[in-house]
Amino acid sequence: MTDNNETLVIQPHGKLEKKVALITGSGRGIGRAIALKLASEGARVVVNDLDPDTGDAVAAEIAEAGGDAIAINGSVTEEAFPERFVQGALEAFGGIDIIVNNAGYTWDATIGKMTDDMFQAMLDVHLVAPFRILRAASEPIRIMAKKEASEGHEVFRKIVNISSIAGLYGNAGQASYSSAKASLLGLTRTLCKEWGRYKVNVNAVAFGLIETRLTQPIEEEQKTIEVEGRAIKVGVQPSLLDTMARTIPLGRAGHPQEAADAVYLFCAPESNYISGQMLVCGGGLLM
Repeated sequence: MTDNNETLVIQPHGKLEKKVALITGSGRGIGRAIALKLASEGARVVVNDLDPDTGDAVAAEIAEAGGDAIAINGSVTEEAFPERFVQGALEAFGGIDIIVNNAGYTWDATIGKMTDDMFQAMLDVHLVAPFRILRAASEPIRIMAKKEASEGHEVFRKIVNISSIAGLYGNAGQASYSSAKASLLGLTRTLCKEWGRYKVNVNAVAFGLIETRLTQPIEEEQKTIEVEGRAIKVGVQPSLLDTMARTIPLGRAGHPQEAADAVYLFCAPESNYISGQMLVCGGGLLM
């Protein structure tokens, strides 16, 4: 695994050699770390980011290391995006083996101050977008699985939906985000049952406190990110970060590379008989 100061190394004959992995929101932070982790194990990666320059940069980083990657950028909430994402992977690499629904952000407020737009935006990016992407992939997966079964081959595919401990236990100020992430578990377990016959393992990873730009300490002036024309405040008060870190048994926030490792567990062949599960990657934090 790499961070911004390390060199990506593609493992010869890695465990994901020639697998095709589609990862939303993979231009920065956890998503980028996931893309590099899967690429290091030989996966051919379809990168995605809202910012085309950022997504293209990650795809170029993988290609420069000797891997295979393309970028299909844009908002996962656009109605036409899921079909474009799936078809782009099929046209470039001829298959789909792994889908990681990672794209997302937080837009917080207590319920009395939360608008309909704020609530719906969180549902759209964290729940509706994964649903649409998986729906777009359903027919290609069915066709590939049917062909493999007729040839006597057992080929496993992997879906990893990214949730949060906020979806498991709730979090003050995050009624919308928590609701979407909780609902994602229902989608995960339903598709586990629908797609088992196609040899698809459908699991979820719930992150605790991971160091990203969304969880950076708020300094004198709170930073914002732009999402589809909206300026969204990001960051956490340093005092709250310190309190959260003290409640984590391992004593600190997680790194993006450690978050990516948790996702990789559900992408590796060792997870072929694991489906419908939620793994918490939070340093032992159980709220």
